[in-house]
Amino acid sequence: MWKSLGQLILKYRILFLILLLGITAFMAFEAKELQLNYEFANAIPTDHPKFKAYQEFRKKFGEDGSVLVIGIQTDKLFEERIFNDYAQLINDIKKVPGAETVISVPTAINLIKDSATEKLSSQLIFGNRPLSQTEIDSCRNVFYSLPFYRGLLYNPDSNAWLLGVNINKGVLASKKREITVAEIIALSDAFGKKHSLQTHLSGLPLIRTVLAKRIADEMKWFLVISVILSAVILLLFFRSVTSMLLSIAVVGIGVIWSLGTMVLMGYKITLLTALIPPLVVVIGIPNCIYFLNKFHVSYNETGDKRIALVTMVEKMGIVTLFCNITAAIGFAVFFLTRSQILKEFGAVAGFNIMALFFISLIFIPSVLSFLPPPKSRHTKYLDNPRLRRWLDRLERWSLNHRKLIYRVTGIVLIAAAFGIMRLESNGFIVDDLPKTDKIYTDLKFFERNFKGVMPLEILVDTKQKRGVTRNLTNLLKIDSLSQFLAAMPQIGKPLNITEGLKFAKQAFFEGDSLNYSAPTEFDLIPLKPYLEFQSDSGNKENSFGKLISSFIDSNKQEARISVSMSDVGSYRLPQVLDTIQKKADSIFDKANYNVQLTGASVTFLEGSNFIINGLKESIMWAFGLIAVCMMYLFRSFRILLCSLIPNVIPLIITAGVMGWLGIRIKPSTVLIFSVALGIAIDVTIRFLVNYKQELPRNNFNMKQTVIETIHGTGISIIYTSLVLIAGFIIFCFSGFGGTQSLGWLTSLTLITATLTNLVLLPSLLITFIRKKK
Repeated sequence: MWKSLGQLILKYRILFLILLLGITAFMAFEAKELQLNYEFANAIPTDHPKFKAYQEFRKKFGEDGSVLVIGIQTDKLFEERIFNDYAQLINDIKKVPGAETVISVPTAINLIKDSATEKLSSQLIFGNRPLSQTEIDSCRNVFYSLPFYRGLLYNPDSNAWLLGVNINKGVLASKKREITVAEIIALSDAFGKKHSLQTHLSGLPLIRTVLAKRIADEMKWFLVISVILSAVILLLFFRSVTSMLLSIAVVGIGVIWSLGTMVLMGYKITLLTALIPPLVVVIGIPNCIYFLNKFHVSYNETGDKRIALVTMVEKMGIVTLFCNITAAIGFAVFFLTRSQILKEFGAVAGFNIMALFFISLIFIPSVLSFLPPPKSRHTKYLDNPRLRRWLDRLERWSLNHRKLIYRVTGIVLIAAAFGIMRLESNGFIVDDLPKTDKIYTDLKFFERNFKGVMPLEILVDTKQKRGVTRNLTNLLKIDSLSQFLAAMPQIGKPLNITEGLKFAKQAFFEGDSLNYSAPTEFDLIPLKPYLEFQSDSGNKENSFGKLISSFIDSNKQEARISVSMSDVGSYRLPQVLDTIQKKADSIFDKANYNVQLTGASVTFLEGSNFIINGLKESIMWAFGLIAVCMMYLFRSFRILLCSLIPNVIPLIITAGVMGWLGIRIKPSTVLIFSVALGIAIDVTIRFLVNYKQELPRNNFNMKQTVIETIHGTGISIIYTSLVLIAGFIIFCFSGFGGTQSLGWLTSLTLITATLTNLVLLPSLLITFIRKKK
């Protein structure tokens, strides 16, 4: 079959090349439409209750993660020059396209009691013009008398000040957000530089925008570096520019296809899908090495280029097919999970790895048929004395030191088992950033001074229309839960309708801060007419009534308690949420109320859990499907066991190393195991297929066949492994910790797999596979 296929490819090579290049041109045209994904909450299935609850919340109350915060730390904010420049900074930010509202000290409002109209009027404390030092001092005293802003806009203990910018929802969902965020950062930096103040920026709009841009930039650099690195290695191996360019052309076509299929499948670039183009380069090069190596060997034996090309397809077609199938399985199993981000990664990677096989199968023999035969210097690598000596050592170890190999393997596995017991599962929203990264350090600034910026929403459903505003008991219960939240070390100042009523009560009692407390039923009677707020000059942005209404739904049946919290990690977050839920259930009985926790913090937790659990399932699926492929290929249960053992051991060793080094189980590190298994099994297939082909020729002499297989496949296996290891090593230079871990841990797994397949696998074959009679 494969011989006939080789002849068919050579016969219709021009037609196949035109078809291949035509598809590539179409994919390149589609790839121009590829966009970045700025939404990191798509790890949860769309039918999950938490996802539905979050989307319902966003429909009622708007985005919870649309505020970009700017912080400074100084005891001189109210000095005339700094304060007026700070106010001007806010005016400049308001002019930035996409910046809707700004909450800060200069835009803070006060409520003024108007006895004549029985209304509370909202007025800017600091006005809207440059102020003298005397005016600033006077307004500052008013500002400090309002407890509403304490812990929200400033921390009196550390002299930290917060400025919040609400960014338009439509801008956040588009590429325009990059321009908006960049302009705000530039304005902030200019203010800080002018007054020698360090500015700190955080919030989900900033984190998502900056990380998405870094992802796109890294994808481009890693793609370029992986191509250059592969080209250098190929040139060193084959000593042929033609072979190098041919291989680069194959992976180049594969990269174009991968970008095109993302668009055709309706996907955008995420932290995971950004890895696919460099992975295509890394995984595609071994295909080229296998084909070119067999072509050179066959040409040396026959001296006929056409026969060598047919032999190349005949011998390596089945090997490369199953290598790509198993590698594709290692990625495609992610599509079987319920996490959307993993489904996208699995679908694109799995499809394009299989596409690489067909690209290689058609392109390499077709192009080689037009090129002159290889010269002697191009095949000189086949007789590398240094590698031959190493293969001789591997042969002696496998034949004469099997017991020692088994003992060493056992000791290493025991050490790895102890390491695995030390593994912990924990993830953070900015988990993959270095501790010195400005995004990370700025986030920690807000956690120290304002207890964090991660949004958490508690939604209280009274199950009655106007159940929030016409029932004092409900308001007091909401306040009780808010007070509990405020006392938690991980939770910032809660905002809700009762905080607004406290502000209103203080204004009713002539601004006396001692009256900043929840109104009693005796307070509500005289206070009621004043609760229909009006703003000065009809300025809606300053309307306190608008602020209050944002914490209840249109039917006044549901109330929200909005808090910002620290990035406590996926291990502690369930404990925090459980504590809040239990307290809420003790305050609001389930028969009359429904209390639900939602927001970006909750969706992050659920997303992390789904990714980790999905990746664990994917490893099992990968083992199962790869075992089926191996069973079909070799039709022997003993060979199946012999093939899986050398590939399970590297995964166990890698997990043990992670445990000993304190590398946590998180979405970016669990990914390693399925990927490494799918790639490492290629070496096993290459070895065992050659073993199976050579066994009849050696009269089923097991030892002799193993020896010939070590020498026949060893060089190409070593070359291929070096390319793969070098390809993954480049990820170690990523700015994301998870990508770095993917790089060096996958490389470690591949190094171990190469050793186990060239040392342990031959030993297992000699020990357990019986000679046919």
